[in-house]
Amino acid sequence: MKPPKMGETKNRSLNSHMMTLHQRLRQALDLGVMCQDNKGRRWECTNVEVQGHVVRSIASFLECISSDLLRHQLVKNSIVDMVLALEKILQSGNEMVLNIAASVTVKLIELLGNSVLQYDVSNLVGTLSCLLSSQRSSISVSSAIALNCILSKMTLSNLGRHHKIWQAIEEGDAVGNILHAVQGYINGSQPIECFKEMLTLLRTIMWQWPPSRYFVWSNAVIMSPLQALCKNLESSVVAKVLRLYSALALCSNGAKKLLEGGALVKLMVHFMGDSQPHHVRVEAFILMQHLSRSEEGCSKMIELCCEPIVQCILNAMSGWKSHFHVKVPNDQIPLVVEACRSALITRWAGKHHSHFWRERIDQALLGLIFRKPIEFDHSQAQLPLQELAVVEDDLGTKGLRVVRPYVWDILGWLAAYCPPDFNPKIYGDKCCLDMLIACACTVAAKTFQTVTLSSHKDLHVSGREPICRAVLLMVHSPCKYIASRVRKLLLEALTPFSEKHLQHQLYNLKSIVSRNDIMPSDSSQIVIILISLTSHISLFRYQNLLSKSEVMEALIALIRKCLSSDWQVTRSSIAPHLQNATGTRICCWVLVEEWVGGDLILFFCLWALFELMGTFYENSHQEVNFSQASSGIELESKEDENLLYMLHKINSTGFSPGVRWFSACCLSFFGLYGFPCCLGERIKKALYENELADVDLILSNGHHLRVHKVILMVTCPSLLPPEVQKSCEKMLEDDSAEQCDIEQPSRSIRQEVRLSSHVSHGALVKLLEFVYMGCTQADDNIGKQLKSLSKRCNMMYLSDLLYRKTPKWGTQIPSLDFTLALRTYGHLSDTILEANPAEVMSQNCTICFLSSPHMHVHRILLWSSCTYLAALFQSGMQDSKSQIVKVPVGWKALCKLVSWFYTGELPKPSLDCLWKHLDTQDQLLEIQAYVELAWLSQFWLLEDVHEESYNVVLSCLKTSHQLALLVTKSAADLTQWEIVEAAVNYIAPLYPQMRDTGELEAIDEELRDLVRATYVRLSQEGHL
Repeated sequence: MKPPKMGETKNRSLNSHMMTLHQRLRQALDLGVMCQDNKGRRWECTNVEVQGHVVRSIASFLECISSDLLRHQLVKNSIVDMVLALEKILQSGNEMVLNIAASVTVKLIELLGNSVLQYDVSNLVGTLSCLLSSQRSSISVSSAIALNCILSKMTLSNLGRHHKIWQAIEEGDAVGNILHAVQGYINGSQPIECFKEMLTLLRTIMWQWPPSRYFVWSNAVIMSPLQALCKNLESSVVAKVLRLYSALALCSNGAKKLLEGGALVKLMVHFMGDSQPHHVRVEAFILMQHLSRSEEGCSKMIELCCEPIVQCILNAMSGWKSHFHVKVPNDQIPLVVEACRSALITRWAGKHHSHFWRERIDQALLGLIFRKPIEFDHSQAQLPLQELAVVEDDLGTKGLRVVRPYVWDILGWLAAYCPPDFNPKIYGDKCCLDMLIACACTVAAKTFQTVTLSSHKDLHVSGREPICRAVLLMVHSPCKYIASRVRKLLLEALTPFSEKHLQHQLYNLKSIVSRNDIMPSDSSQIVIILISLTSHISLFRYQNLLSKSEVMEALIALIRKCLSSDWQVTRSSIAPHLQNATGTRICCWVLVEEWVGGDLILFFCLWALFELMGTFYENSHQEVNFSQASSGIELESKEDENLLYMLHKINSTGFSPGVRWFSACCLSFFGLYGFPCCLGERIKKALYENELADVDLILSNGHHLRVHKVILMVTCPSLLPPEVQKSCEKMLEDDSAEQCDIEQPSRSIRQEVRLSSHVSHGALVKLLEFVYMGCTQADDNIGKQLKSLSKRCNMMYLSDLLYRKTPKWGTQIPSLDFTLALRTYGHLSDTILEANPAEVMSQNCTICFLSSPHMHVHRILLWSSCTYLAALFQSGMQDSKSQIVKVPVGWKALCKLVSWFYTGELPKPSLDCLWKHLDTQDQLLEIQAYVELAWLSQFWLLEDVHEESYNVVLSCLKTSHQLALLVTKSAADLTQWEIVEAAVNYIAPLYPQMRDTGELEAIDEELRDLVRATYVRLSQEGHL
């Protein structure tokens, strides 16, 4: 006898009652569901009684169906028709069935669960979106619940496949209808149940659909009263409001809006307090994490509520101890975890660090590792074995394993920003900090020794990264107490068998680098090995051992590997506790992950290389160049040149700040100091040619150097006389100085400044090169003299490079920026740039600007940057003694051009939500400035400005075809045919649509012909 078919088996799984209900359902659905050839099935029934019968049949069937039977073929076939019927019945607007139809829709969606996205529910989503504005709260509530059930099933991995659903949300104006309902509750016309469901749905939409956030945070009618309501709401509703704010903070502009005024920050801190329920505190901490995503946001919160924020975090981290628990209660674990995540604001510098120490952060961290206090002998480096087992128990139940990575991250950040004179005794017993250090050193040392094994996946290497990284940060902490304590304990913990393990680490590193393809799983092991090598090099005992090895060769090979491949490794990719587990989609944020960005491997390579290169100087007790140092390890003759080339490439291109800092530190061993930039390349001409110089720096031997007062005021005021410095400081403090308006630019009289006999000519020249260019090159003899001079002149960036100090974590790249001179030192301006109100002539037309504002600028910066202006100053303009240069562009373009003169960079629009919601004409005004600059730069010989302007216009064209059409006309008027071609290529595929709608009438016939010709060409080439 043949076995029954699968379908037959499924049919028999429905009992007789269910089969009867299904038959009735099928008969009811057939009254309205019609089949159409090639058009699928559709619902055609307007009879209210039939609609009511269908809804009741669906309700009866759903009550008897369990989720286990959803795969039954009969059930699956019926679901498609049920969705279709409910969609049309909800659209009919029949009051008699609408309420029950909405409730039945909720039942169906809840029953389907995750399988709901297997069906085409986009039309149903659009219908429910429209019903959110229903006057009957029961209908709007049911619609909100059903919509939330559907949208909450969407994840980052499947969002792209459901664009029709988001299109339906947008077309149904779901966000607008929700905001209307929320405003109804605020005004008293909607019940609390409606308010709660709308908040939940709105948060779900914003969490997954970034474009929706703008409409919420920009709605002052909703946002302002919502904050005022919070303190009077019950805790469950407060939690929903806080989740809503968190979703808004995923947008950079939304986060800035929330931080305005500080009212929300104070409200957030209130709900972080220990008087609030745990679930409310959790949501408040999550909101804080989103608002502190950037250093700017964190600084604003700290400025407003530093001490309360720190106290709330520490109360949540250790408050469970007040109830005499030996471990964190299960119901408080989420609160402790979110508090630890919030404590990662220690990754930013600020006054909150001292508050954390004052509130005994070390004691709180230690309490999250050990269940109870332990006795610790400070003379021993290693912990007792039984206590070490607690720390290393990654899979056990002792302690709170989930927060340990945060504990080590927090400790590492605290050490990285700790001041040199910090003494833990000031804030109490130093035992807790010593215990944390001993614990970290013990586990890190064991990790360094075990990471050499090939089966690194079994060693939980990624789980050990935070503690190893914390040890490295503590070894190089500015705090003398922490650094010395860690070096002592780590050295003792590493002593056994370190030479053997280092050799294995080096072997593993070289074998990984030699592969053609590096697996993502290798990243964690490489990072741990590099941290291990850097830590060993920092300890004097291992410096000779490592300097005789092949470490240098391996590091150079790994650097080359990083530069020659698209190998991006962020810290969050190897540290599971930092990974995005909630599926958040941020928008409008321009973020660099901490200080390192996506160059984590390169960063640790350069750090290890810098420490290794430093051992040659320390061991020889004299400054040596890298060629001398490298000869001791028998590198090939071209390795020096290759390394120098790679370091130059890193230092002068768009790598993260931390990577560039360590590349600059390595370059200091070649006698190269600083950070080359385009503006420095332009300004150096002013130093070498002495044009427009107004200060004579006179040395004791009578030699003198001519410089420019305005440049020294910004970059090195210490070279100027005290009376000049004081006048500058007074102007900086005077707010009115920024608004100074001078009828005529000044005519500077050359001023003499006599320098001390301790200042040598060679050192002064190199210092001035750094002042003007941001970088300099000096041999060993000049370098020694430059050390003291740079320190006396308070040039700390240069001084740190000369003394080869390890860069302080988070230090940004010092860039040449003379904007301060533009704002404050107007009394030294000697030229007026005026936006020309006259007609700007091009080959085809005349363009008129409406206004003629002017700007006082400093001629030396114009002279250095623009060949055209330099020639103008040296010819007729100088003879006529005219101080005004009429620039044939509008005011917006002039402001951007002046910014380029003073910073070396052209300001660029942020193509974020604010840009997308600007009126097309406002967008055109912004882009018009760049079109004008592209035109002006051609005959002013400003190639960089032309290239940057073109790239900005090109990026903006892609945001709107209407904008591209208007830019086409604007660019053609200024004969910018390169921009015209780019715009035409973008809008040409839309030619038929724009021709039918009449949009092409906005441009000349010649341009319309060009668009049509481009459309034909693209069609013939098969690109459409």
